[in-house]
Formats: sequence, C-alpha cells, structure tokens
Amino acid sequence: MSAALVALLLGGAGIAMVASPAQAAEATYKVKCVPPAGGGDPVEGETTARITAPATAKVGDEVDVVWETVKPASNNTDLMVIPKDSVQPTGWIAVSGGTAELKVVGEKKNPEIPKKAPMVMSPMKGKLKLTKAGKITLTPGKYDVAVTFSFGTFVTKCAPVGSVGVGATINVTDGASGGTTTGGATTGGTTTGGTTTTGGTTGGTTTGGSTTGGTTTGGTTGGNGGGQTDFPGKAVEVAFDCGSFVPGGIKTPVTINAKKNGGSYDLTVKTAKGAMASPAALPAGALKPSMNIKLGGADSGMVKVTGPANTEPIAAQAPVNLSDMTGTYKPGKTGKVTLSPDQLTIDVVMAPGATPIVVPCKATSSGVSLELDTTAQAGGSGSPGSTGSTTTGSTTSGGLAETGAQDEGGVKALALVAGTVILLGAAVFTFTPWRRLRGTR
Repeated sequence: MSAALVALLLGGAGIAMVASPAQAAEATYKVKCVPPAGGGDPVEGETTARITAPATAKVGDEVDVVWETVKPASNNTDLMVIPKDSVQPTGWIAVSGGTAELKVVGEKKNPEIPKKAPMVMSPMKGKLKLTKAGKITLTPGKYDVAVTFSFGTFVTKCAPVGSVGVGATINVTDGASGGTTTGGATTGGTTTGGTTTTGGTTGGTTTGGSTTGGTTTGGTTGGNGGGQTDFPGKAVEVAFDCGSFVPGGIKTPVTINAKKNGGSYDLTVKTAKGAMASPAALPAGALKPSMNIKLGGADSGMVKVTGPANTEPIAAQAPVNLSDMTGTYKPGKTGKVTLSPDQLTIDVVMAPGATPIVVPCKATSSGVSLELDTTAQAGGSGSPGSTGSTTTGSTTSGGLAETGAQDEGGVKALALVAGTVILLGAAVFTFTPWRRLRGTR
C-alpha cells in the first residue's frame, strides 16, 4: 500500500484543517462524453481542470479540495436553452495514482446557457482526510453533468481518454496519529432534480448507479405512505415507431405522476416541452395527444390518458408543445402495480371541422415510470387502451448538454420536401404530400 493512502470524507463530519495556503494547478486532457439516451452519439472533447488544495498539511488534517472547470469539453445543444441554476457537476479525483478516489460535487448554480453556448459548471468541492505521511497527488478524472428540466433530470457522463496529468500535490508530514480514517461516504453527492437521481453515478453506468428505478418515494410503502397523496414518477426514455409518418422513429422522455383520489389515482403524463421550433404555421386545435399507460405487476391492462389540443395557433419557428395528458386509474388488484408509457397517438386537424389525421406511434422500448402500492376497488382495473381516435405523437429527449465544443450532435430534425413538418422536441411528424392530406379528409 502506498504511504499516501487516504480515506475520503465529504462534508458534514468535521472542520477542514488547512496547514498552508491553498495552491492550484491545471490539467488539460481529452474526455469521451456520453449523453443520456436520445441525446446523440458519444463525442470526444478536451477539458481543462484546475485543482486547488493546500501545498502542505499534517497527518490527521482534513483539507479542502476544489475542482474548477476552466475549459468545458461540452457545448449546449441547439435544441433548447438550459435554465438558470439547473446544472450540477460531480467529479472524481484520483488520489496518489489511484490508491483512492475523492468525489467532489458542485452546487446547482449556473447562469442561463443559450443554445450552442459552452457549458457552465460550478466548482466541485470535497474534503480529503490525510492518514499517512508522504506526497499526495490529485489527478482529475471522470465527471458527470446533470441538467434538470421541468420534465426530468438528464446526465451526460465524461471519462478520460488517455493519460491525465497531476492536478495538484500535497506534502503530508507527521504530526498526528494516522490509522484508519472515518467516513468514506459522501454527502451532497446526490442530485434529486426532476425525477432522476444522479448523485451516486459511477462512470458509464446510468445515473446513480442505483437509480430510483421508476419507483416513487413512498410509492411502494404500505397504504401508499400512510396518508401520502402525491406520487411523482421518473422520466423514462421511450422509443416510438410511427411508421412512414416519422422515418427513424421518435425518442422522448415521458413522466407519469399520480395523485391519490379516494381509492383511485388521478394520472398526469408529461413529455418534453418546446425543445424545437415548428417550421410551419399550425392552427389552434391542430394537435391533440393521448397515450396508453400499461399496467404491470399485480394489475394488468391499459389506462388511457388524453390531453387538450393547443388553444393558440403555433407560428412557424415557434416552440411546439404537447399538452399534459390526464386520466384516472382505479386499481382492480391489491399489491405493487407498475405504470409504463405505451402507445402514443396524436390527432392532427389542419383546419376546423376537418377529419383528424391519426398518427399512431407504437412504443418499441419503454420503462417503468411509476410504482404504486394499491388496494383493489370494486369495478377497478385497467381498461383497454384505445389506439385509433387519438393520434400518437411524441416529444423530444431531454436535450441535455452535448459534448464537443463545436459539435452539432444530438437529435437531428428531418424535414421532407413538400411536407408539413411538426417538430415536437426532437421528434418529427411528417405528413406528405398535401394532395394526400386533402384526399384523407
């Protein structure tokens, strides 16, 4: 074991003792960043990290370590503006060649980040407790960037490609008994923005290493949390196959939330909002969404949720949103019941009184957004979902920061000649040609 072996302690359990003024050093290295599902292909970029730590300290000291991102390896996409105070970075610093690892976490604090603008991340901080004498090297490594939107939290994971230079060195001298340190756990490393837990993420795995898995807080507690009424779901990435209407299909995050109402649950289903602009003007009442929610576990069947049509005309280049969809689930069984997004349908009416154009989109991959601990109700259970009178549409994937300073990656909209292209997030609904539409009516 190296003489520089340390135990890591983040926050909460003691006062940091710094024996000398802090010194900072920078390390520039290449990283490969993997956006969340539907956010584009992995991209390589270059980042510069400044590591600040004391130059000298004694055994037994607990010192502050700060990682500042001098040069980000990512730009925001061209899909949407990242809101103020929605970005939270988490990094891992290798200690003395990898004998230990220090987790550092930044605050969710950032200015509004325009489309295509460089990512802005707050300094990441942690505390390192020194247990043995020797030279301690601190080398920046992998990091995660979690961005929270109103419809969920999405994480981009970046890991070094090739070697990384040392960021800072601490000369640790004898001055206190060493031995085993306490801690090793982290506080503040969990991000609970939106519906995805990001704090415990490690490397290239999904957020949190033990993501909430679709189960809401209290949603699996007996009797639904002893009086709990609100059950927020997790945003899950859903892939839809819409046939010839949308070449290549659609991917979008979908969140199912529930509110207890007697023995039943009022459901609200949300999709991404305003991620892209429509290149064509659409009248009021043009888009009306609905979705089937598939029941699993103790209960089975479908629950249909529907949303109102857009009340205002949508101008060309204006953001296109799908309204929130609502419905009621009356349990037919007692036990743990899962709710997952299934077929999406969107009725498209291009003129008042015209016959709706039905766009059905089959869910080819989905996941559990919500789990409820239910009690059977008389006449309950999921009802068959309807698949015709409403159209299946969709919205975009979360649209997080994509990597590569000049990269245009992410989801690309498809525009077909002589068609009306309705962009819903990263999704594209193409109805062509106009002659065919008139024939359908």
